[in-house]
Amino acid sequence: MTRDLVTFTPDMGIHDAIKALLGAEVSGGPVLDDAGEIVGMLSIKDCLAIAFEASYHQEPGGKVAEFMSSDVETIEARTDIVEVADIFLKSRYRRFPVVEGGRLVGQISRYDVLKALGNLWSPNA
Repeated sequence: MTRDLVTFTPDMGIHDAIKALLGAEVSGGPVLDDAGEIVGMLSIKDCLAIAFEASYHQEPGGKVAEFMSSDVETIEARTDIVEVADIFLKSRYRRFPVVEGGRLVGQISRYDVLKALGNLWSPNA
């Protein structure tokens, strides 16, 4: 699980969000409200759609809230890694925000799960 995440706020400008994603070389991040709760996700795919549209019309503008995905699925921090693997197998998502008591504590990816399962098979590797 990754704990050091690039995060956004709904009122952040989309230009700044795109620069943050590119600067951090990550493919997405959670959008948090003032209380630190997840209200959305902003992905490279969301930003690519903005850039594509802007290439025909004008420079993109607006706030993260206008472009983020607001239907966010999360994984509880206490969830067993085998259950997390099953969730990934049944989902199209490549990563999930990890929450504890409703608060963001990190993000887990397919890679993280595969690595953890591999360590179960060979703990000395």
